[in-house]
Amino acid sequence: MDAPGARAADYGRLVAVPAIWGGTFVAGKIVVSVFTPLMGSLVRYGVACAALLVAAFALEKGLPKLSRRQWLATFVLGLLGVFAYNLFFMAALERLPASRAALIIALNPVITITISAFVLGETLSRRRWLGVVIALIGVCIVITRGNFGSLGAMGIGAGELFMLAAVTSWALYTIIGRKVLSGLTPLAATNYAALWGTLLLFLAAIPHLGEVHASQFDGRMIASVLYLGVGGTALAFVWYYMSIKRLGASTASIFNNLVPVFGVAISVLVLGEPLLPSMLVGGAIAISGVMMVSRA
Repeated sequence: MDAPGARAADYGRLVAVPAIWGGTFVAGKIVVSVFTPLMGSLVRYGVACAALLVAAFALEKGLPKLSRRQWLATFVLGLLGVFAYNLFFMAALERLPASRAALIIALNPVITITISAFVLGETLSRRRWLGVVIALIGVCIVITRGNFGSLGAMGIGAGELFMLAAVTSWALYTIIGRKVLSGLTPLAATNYAALWGTLLLFLAAIPHLGEVHASQFDGRMIASVLYLGVGGTALAFVWYYMSIKRLGASTASIFNNLVPVFGVAISVLVLGEPLLPSMLVGGAIAISGVMMVSRA
């Protein structure tokens, strides 16, 4: 049986992970205030790759050799989970308050489970379908600021659409990773996906590399990039999978519902963003729906 101190540390990490991920919205907002979404994504994952490789060698003695199928699978994961997701994520933060983006990303498990149901034929109970509907209503309240009429009047802007595209990219990354990867640890798979995604970002950014100058990296920018790459990617990833190993996936996944809560709180405290009533109401409804969906 685990000592009380060890169990407390496990749950401490489980709370710290969504707090760290919530802070990535603020750090990302700072990065895209200087860089384009493409260059911001490249800078973030340049740091993240280095941190993930250090974690792989420290925890798993390096990276395993891949089969031809695994090379293809990790390329697809890098395309979806690193290249596409980060471009959409950064483009959304360029246009949206970080707090609103954090609430929209609450749809992540809902979209993942819905795609699994329609594409892979996975069955959902009535209770989970009800959770999907409730979560969508909550996010619609956040997106429209409580004015549902704006949906029909094209009131949803590019920022919201980019955030929804980011969530969908991550949902596909999750589903494909679950189905096609075997024989790889989560850390090894993430390393390879990060390397592929960073390569794609670099190739796309070649014509724009001259836009990056040393003068752009002041203390605030360096702290934000390190936070995104080391904290929000490598450290949070390692802690999350430590929690899954010790406490189980179902327990760990429930704590992911805290990401939008921390995201909004940190955005309001650090960036001084307004906390609208529609965000409070819609966010609470969305998280309630997500909780229904996440529970088996």
